[in-house]
Amino acid sequence: MFFEILKSVIFGIVEGITEWLPISSTGHLILVEQFLKFKEVSPDFWGMFQVVIQFGAILAVVLLYWKKIWPITKNKDKAIKKTGILSYFDKNIMSLWGKILVGCVPAAIIGLLFDETFEALFYNPTCIAIALIVFGIAFIVIENWNKNKKGGKESNSQITYKDALIIGVFQLIAAIFPGTSRSGATIIGGLLIGLSRPNAAEFTFYLAIPTMLGASLLKLVKFGFAFTSAEIIILLVGMLISFIVSMVVIKFLMNYIKKHDFKVFGYYRIILGIIVLAYFALV
Repeated sequence: MFFEILKSVIFGIVEGITEWLPISSTGHLILVEQFLKFKEVSPDFWGMFQVVIQFGAILAVVLLYWKKIWPITKNKDKAIKKTGILSYFDKNIMSLWGKILVGCVPAAIIGLLFDETFEALFYNPTCIAIALIVFGIAFIVIENWNKNKKGGKESNSQITYKDALIIGVFQLIAAIFPGTSRSGATIIGGLLIGLSRPNAAEFTFYLAIPTMLGASLLKLVKFGFAFTSAEIIILLVGMLISFIVSMVVIKFLMNYIKKHDFKVFGYYRIILGIIVLAYFALV
């Protein structure tokens, strides 16, 4: 049991790092699982674990950005209306949540309909490697394209509902192809429509909350909540570690992109994708 918990710690670290850096958490978890497989769990546990472990990462976003996403306010000047039930809701934060929900629509609809189909077709090392390389190249190309551009939409309030929907379409690409990276795809979408790097990253964090909560709940329902005691411990440890690591990584990323671009992640993705293709071609 000790080694199973140790594996869960490793998976939690991988999830916490790769969920927010645009390098694909699902892709990395699938690749690491090639070398570290759980033994004291049911056959269906891994498919559920690699999604539900993200719940710890979501909690990190909620904690770090609580003041920016909690819609209840006592300030009547910020409220939707001065009186009635709407006087308790911050109009700017409610507008932000409207855009977040719009951004979730494409992945929610397609994911519910074709989740198992995508998993059967694309959740394999070759597809992961190709997605890593393609979106790695995309980061480099887009950053070079944006290099001489000035300004950009710096705040969430400047994001329109159309912008949110476009970013949601990019999130859908990540939902279909593991290795794409949900954060990577949505950040690329944000950069393409003129968001600044910090704004694109922050909106990506917000978009993750309903998206990953929904995906986690869907996996739990399909799994059936039929956990053994060992599986419960393994899952809780993984979520706790991913939460702790996510707290550190989110702060690091937001500080990093204030002075640097995303090209380093593009190069990393390309190198890793080539290594993965080479490794699985030889084994």
